[in-house]
Amino acid sequence: MTEQTGTVLVVDDEPQIVRALRINLTARGYKVVTAHDGAAALRAVAETKPDVVVLDLGLPDIDGTDVITGLRGWTTVPIIVLSARGESPDKVKALDLGADDYVTKPFGMDELLARLRAAVRRSTVPSAEGEALIETESFTLDLLAKKVHRDGVEVHLTKTEWGVLELLVRNRGRLVAQKQLLREVWGPGYENESHYLRVYLAQLRRKLEREPSRPRHLITEPGMGYRFEA
Repeated sequence: MTEQTGTVLVVDDEPQIVRALRINLTARGYKVVTAHDGAAALRAVAETKPDVVVLDLGLPDIDGTDVITGLRGWTTVPIIVLSARGESPDKVKALDLGADDYVTKPFGMDELLARLRAAVRRSTVPSAEGEALIETESFTLDLLAKKVHRDGVEVHLTKTEWGVLELLVRNRGRLVAQKQLLREVWGPGYENESHYLRVYLAQLRRKLEREPSRPRHLITEPGMGYRFEA
């Protein structure tokens, strides 16, 4: 018997996609629950308490972004958007509303499964929120003292560098959208200044990563945002 690895709610009105996901996920030990529209999805999350939601944006009754908004009003369940809307504004909007990841149709099943495994892992481990000390193989962060050490030596960070790093760390494993980073670190009105993030992430990687050109902890999701992995 295959060991169960979690419950996945698949929200999509395309029968062939639902069938493909059900077959592949069930074969890998997941329990699969399905919903074909937004209203059913909201009910299913409340009733089945899934470990992760795979959500299409183009639903027949309400838009998938409204489902994200509805869920984020009361639950932190990981949401992976699976959508044919591949344009950057659609991705950014979904992430800003609280989605954790975004996969564009047509998609590779292996990629989706990898992202789903990561989302399930994150949903079953404590987040960095509330933790004072975060350790990686490259550096250690003390969120209370607002200090970073690498090889036993304190690393000097500017106020802005710390702001970017702290926001990513407190959302460990979650994709933080570019606009959210810009808004929370720089303030309202800076949401479109994405070049700021490229500059500051490059600076942080030079200071903290073992191989800045191949970062293991400060990860870029092109066109969408950034992620911290311990």
